[in-house]
Amino acid sequence: MKRTTQWIRTISAETEETAETLGGKAHGLVLLHRLGLRVPAGFVVTTDACRAFLREGRRPDGLDDELAAAVTGLERSTGRAFGGPHRPLAVSVRSGAGVSMPGMMSTILNLGLTTGATEGLAAETGDRRFALDSRLRFLSSFASAVTTADVDGTSAAHAGDAAAAMKAVEDLVRERCDRPVPDDVTRQLEWAVEAVFSSWDTPRARTYRTLNRIPHDLGTAVVVQQMVFGNRDARSGTGVAFSRDPNTGGNVPYGEVLFGHQGEDVVSGRSTTRPLGELAEREPGVWAELLDALRRIEGHYRDACYVEFTFEAGELWILQVRPGRFVGGAAVRVAAELVDEQVIGRHEALLRVSPQHLRHVRTPRIAPSEGTDVLARGLGACPGVAVGRVATTAEGAVRMARDAPVVLVRPETSPNDMHGLAAATGIVTARGGPASHAAVVARAMGKPAVVGVSGLTVDAGSGSVTVGGRTVGEGTLVTIDGTSGEVALGTPRVVANAADEHLHRLLAWADDVSGDHSARDEAQRLDAAHTILRHR
Repeated sequence: MKRTTQWIRTISAETEETAETLGGKAHGLVLLHRLGLRVPAGFVVTTDACRAFLREGRRPDGLDDELAAAVTGLERSTGRAFGGPHRPLAVSVRSGAGVSMPGMMSTILNLGLTTGATEGLAAETGDRRFALDSRLRFLSSFASAVTTADVDGTSAAHAGDAAAAMKAVEDLVRERCDRPVPDDVTRQLEWAVEAVFSSWDTPRARTYRTLNRIPHDLGTAVVVQQMVFGNRDARSGTGVAFSRDPNTGGNVPYGEVLFGHQGEDVVSGRSTTRPLGELAEREPGVWAELLDALRRIEGHYRDACYVEFTFEAGELWILQVRPGRFVGGAAVRVAAELVDEQVIGRHEALLRVSPQHLRHVRTPRIAPSEGTDVLARGLGACPGVAVGRVATTAEGAVRMARDAPVVLVRPETSPNDMHGLAAATGIVTARGGPASHAAVVARAMGKPAVVGVSGLTVDAGSGSVTVGGRTVGEGTLVTIDGTSGEVALGTPRVVANAADEHLHRLLAWADDVSGDHSARDEAQRLDAAHTILRHR
């Protein structure tokens, strides 16, 4: 396919570039188009443009003209006007590096909702509150991106103070950036693209890349798509779904959903999510479409998969997709069961499970005992046991971790907490679910985590944590179980799960490949098979 643009590609089934150019998010959207799934129209500013911006400190020559042309194409394909007072077009502006960096870079939602477009959206939908809520969400995410502050205006909007909240956010941007939020959509988009590019080099993003050995010179793409409004009405919402359970590998859909919300509410952890299965009860048509999408995507990857989705007025849209990337016992079970399902062969199953995965197969658990002093219970978000002293701020976690292991306890976490998450041995949050920022980062870093602890209050000022009528201070020794969701005082007895049938089968296959059936360490048995298979 002949390419006539330097910096931008339309996202379609015909788009051919690799994830290194398009970024992982846009590359996944191309796959969704090819599978015939419903995807919001959009385009992507490539990683080449980001690298040029980081080198030169400005938008590269020609990018502004390409942005204008891409927006015109988006208006044509959607039948809407960007920032217009009639049938206004609003877009999301999301980062998308070639390597997944969950929550580390900026996202702006509802961009294009100028004051005039907001009035147009209110007139079109007959719902002024929805339009004002969407405008406030734009301002809040825009302010977070351009000021690197953690701005949340949604709670004020729900309390009926949208106008006051919008003014406060606009004042913050003017104070921090010496210029107001532009009411011109072209300037909004250009500024937003710059903010996403710049977020590649924030301290939190650099810390994440260093911890995960991701090169610092890759840059990020910027994905621009037509907005789908999960906050539109009672038949709208947003969620995330795994095709199989990431904790166990079981062949059942797993995830969470929020009705009447937008995607950032799930990721931020500020809102209490509902189990994914509730979607089947409230929106059976959306549920059936989601199951079909998961089946098709699994068929392509020949592996478990993860999707982010939004539904507006009962219509499902898929926003992001990637392989599930399970670890530990979940990875072993999925590989073994895919062999049973005749999706992959035994040799491929062996190569999909690394020797490092086996370190997490026999997951440690807090042993059931009447003597265990359980302080709180939440949702297990990343299996394993962590023991450490309570820290109530990211800065405190970094300071205290110099002397002893710490468990970071927060209302919820944000990308600005990355240094504390890196320092902690385990994570606990009062809010959020399996796809919240804390849960996603914990799984990526292999750290036990407990999220959604109901009734947990964190007072960073006094350095104390209160739950169930009990208060403990910073420095209190606790043990957390990332499987059961228990948070216990002190150091209760810990036991490890026994190896299950899936691991026994996988290791038997490994011994057949290596020809060595002598008793050895499990990781060594798998590594021996890997060595032979890689040289075949």
